[in-house]
Amino acid sequence: MSETHQQALDWLAGQRPAMESLLQRLVDTDSNSYDKAGVDAVGALLAAELEADGIELKRMPVEGFGDVLLAQVPGEAGKPVLLLGHRDTVFPKGTTTTRGFSRDGDLAYGPGVADMKGGLVLNCFALKALKRVGPLPCPVQVLYTGDEEIGSGSARSHIESAAKSARAVLNTEPGRASGNVVSARKGGATLVIEVSGRAAHSGVNHADGASAIEALARKIVKLHALTDYPAGITTNIGLIAGGTSSNTVAPNASAKLDVRFIESQHWEQIFAAIQGIVAEEELPGTSAILKEATTFLPMEARHSEQLLHIYQQQALALGFSVEGEFTGGCADSGFTASLGIPTLCGLGPVGGKVHTDREYLELDTLVPRAQALVATILAVGENR
Repeated sequence: MSETHQQALDWLAGQRPAMESLLQRLVDTDSNSYDKAGVDAVGALLAAELEADGIELKRMPVEGFGDVLLAQVPGEAGKPVLLLGHRDTVFPKGTTTTRGFSRDGDLAYGPGVADMKGGLVLNCFALKALKRVGPLPCPVQVLYTGDEEIGSGSARSHIESAAKSARAVLNTEPGRASGNVVSARKGGATLVIEVSGRAAHSGVNHADGASAIEALARKIVKLHALTDYPAGITTNIGLIAGGTSSNTVAPNASAKLDVRFIESQHWEQIFAAIQGIVAEEELPGTSAILKEATTFLPMEARHSEQLLHIYQQQALALGFSVEGEFTGGCADSGFTASLGIPTLCGLGPVGGKVHTDREYLELDTLVPRAQALVATILAVGENR
């Protein structure tokens, strides 16, 4: 281990109180994806920490959603290592007034404590540690975004642009409850189907109507039939709406479709099949349109293999072992992996029960996971 490595790890070893303090402030700041002021307030807390250490920070304004922040610690010429972190959560504005940060022994609780405010803390302290140890083998960047929980619509172009210039991407989404990191993720899309029909009185002139609800029901059966478990493809209509009253043939109906897939090559095939089903006229007088709400590309295991090996080596040197784990959830790491950039995810502190009021984070994992992150960054930077 180089002297640079050891200096960074030694500094981090004494930072748990400061890390917990920042975590509490982040968790106690509401930052729902649609709450731009809240997401930007989380950004301001991170910016203050970084700028206090003289770390360069660039703000990229985003209308309607949290601004994108790019922080960098310079290093020798060459491609940087890029860290990712989203500041938004799924919890409504006002959640922290009744359920803010709390702790019970080694567990911390609160909205977004694991997903992914713990990871934001790790990214921040990784840069602070690296800034202290002198010349780095390559630049290190952190991209803090604001709308991952709703598909990264405003952030995706920034993520892909930064990733194209990077040698590797490390995403500090929460470590799995098992302690493992994430070596592969499903891709996923949310699609909206809107069906139009023709209204009629269901008793007086039923035959004159064209039920949008019936047309949608027929499409749902066909859409669900696209599920292919062996291939890792699932389709699920999870929300439906429609009609005006029980005694009116429904003039409209809508549904939200969730699609998950393991390989990028599957997406075009699935999407084409869905388009075909939506375009079919199920009943005379009805028609439907398809709208794409959000799309995440998959993170395939082949793009994480080398980074996982490096991370495992660094973790073992620090006294803990991890495996790579597959998850059906989506994340920004899918965008970068799909560009062919080496990508590893789930590098944040260990946590679980995310998106619920029981979400927790294991505080004892803050320092070792930060040390493993920094050691991996340096190893990747030195691997020319």
